[in-house]
Amino acid sequence: MIQKLSFLLLLTTSLLVAQKNKKPNIIVVLADDISAREMPIYKSDTWSPPTGGNTQDVKYRANTPVLDKIAQEGLYIKTAWAAVVCSPSRAMMMTGRYAHLHKWWGNKTTGKYTNEEGKPATYPFYESSPLGIAEVAKQGGYTSIWAGKSQMRNPNLNKYGFDEGVFTPGESSMEGENPYTDFQVELKKVDGKKQVINNDTGEKAATYPQSGWYWKPHVMLMNNPSSKKQFEWWPNTKESKKEYGLNTYGPDVELDFIFDFMERKTKEKKPFFVYHTTHLGHDAFDFFNPQTHTKWPGTPKVEWKNGKYTRTQPNVTGDKGVYNTHGTVTEPGIHNHINYLDYQMSLYLQKLKDLKIDKNTIVIFCADNGTSGYGKNSAESQKGTHVPFIVYAPGLGLTKKGEQDVLVNLADVLPTIAEIGGVSLPKDYEINGVSLWPFLTTKQKEHREWIYGYKDGQQIIRSKSVLKDGFNKWYDVSNTPSDLISYPKINNWNDASKELKEEKAALEKILPQFNTFKTAQHGPLTEKHKKQVEEQEALKKEKLKALKAKKRATQQAKKNKNKKKEKY
Repeated sequence: MIQKLSFLLLLTTSLLVAQKNKKPNIIVVLADDISAREMPIYKSDTWSPPTGGNTQDVKYRANTPVLDKIAQEGLYIKTAWAAVVCSPSRAMMMTGRYAHLHKWWGNKTTGKYTNEEGKPATYPFYESSPLGIAEVAKQGGYTSIWAGKSQMRNPNLNKYGFDEGVFTPGESSMEGENPYTDFQVELKKVDGKKQVINNDTGEKAATYPQSGWYWKPHVMLMNNPSSKKQFEWWPNTKESKKEYGLNTYGPDVELDFIFDFMERKTKEKKPFFVYHTTHLGHDAFDFFNPQTHTKWPGTPKVEWKNGKYTRTQPNVTGDKGVYNTHGTVTEPGIHNHINYLDYQMSLYLQKLKDLKIDKNTIVIFCADNGTSGYGKNSAESQKGTHVPFIVYAPGLGLTKKGEQDVLVNLADVLPTIAEIGGVSLPKDYEINGVSLWPFLTTKQKEHREWIYGYKDGQQIIRSKSVLKDGFNKWYDVSNTPSDLISYPKINNWNDASKELKEEKAALEKILPQFNTFKTAQHGPLTEKHKKQVEEQEALKKEKLKALKAKKRATQQAKKNKNKKKEKY
């Protein structure tokens, strides 16, 4: 018996040593449009209901036993910031830089450049920031996969340095229209007028154009072993074509391909980097209920019981906008999206254990900006910038545990990966992020003195005790309110403490170096294209001005009409 126990102890020790001697695997899960307040671990007393906005109703509170566990056994950052909306946040994450360098200021203000074909186009990261997140991982000896949302605004997804990809919804310009699903909302001309049409029903839809990424999703593969070419629509095999249909859920497809990648690379004894940009958290058109105006379509039902999850197999029937989910799909709501993310995190942890690499993998869970209907696109206080940030790495010698009252930017992820991979970034290559690795693995108590966010020309910055938002309002953030946002404004600086004044002065010195939206919004443009872009921007401003004037006139007309009614 003693000999058997000694053998098992020796075997376990040998496995741990073998894992530690290898480069750790890296998994980054970037959730979509989820504020820190939506996660129970952040203890906010307010969160988002299914229609967006604010609620304190516990039936709309997410349940995240797995994320809570890894946040407590690993660590979570009390104040982590992104930019206020998808595109500039993903730019920050993938380049380790702010918008003065990568030029992605907002969803509608991505910088332009003259491309290799001599045409004006969106300025891509591989041109503005060649040391992107996948390239840095590659230099560190990692093979990589990018799964989920891409939103790169150009079709060249193969130029970002990733070895493999599984994109939802992908890029139709790479491979033509998807022949496998009509879950798509398109802008079409009907009787000479532009209308948004649901291709599943042929009827008008009160939403924005989109290719479905949840149910019956659009899925594009890049460099997958099952593919015959670089880019290919999935399903792409006899078996997958047979199984694909109404019950196929995009986030499940992403995870299946990620796990296949992890299995292959573990078998090949190669360290891997997973960049999982899940759609979960993002609002979308509900193809199963096209007449409703829900923000977050339901997910497959999952239940946490006796320390584990049980998933109900979806059973959806119907066609052309009339569907029956037979009770296998949840009600709408961001809380159900977060619950499903928690379920998927449980699958990640189990897969790491099954592959015997759980003690040699670092998992980072975060989000790209605030919740739709609350913080997304908002430059007010830290509504748009405050996101969850959890780090879990058992076996890698982290020196911190639980809540960490430090400041972190999404830009910090790239230099962290560089340090883990042993990659030295050139001194003359500007990186705005700061590696988290020293804070995570030493006795270092602080990480950085300030964090930064942006929306177009609006600058948002904070230190430990002072915050300036995009409307140039200043806040005392030395104490955290119960809703994580109701900080007191500093209206009279004469009454402020010396410490607050000093922090404000320090932040004001930092801002000018990043304040180039008006003077250098774009990348390299020919003189001809520069003039074209300037003319287009001037036209947009005029149209926006006219729309605002029309809106004001309509509102005033309504007020006058109401006054007349009251009079009589």
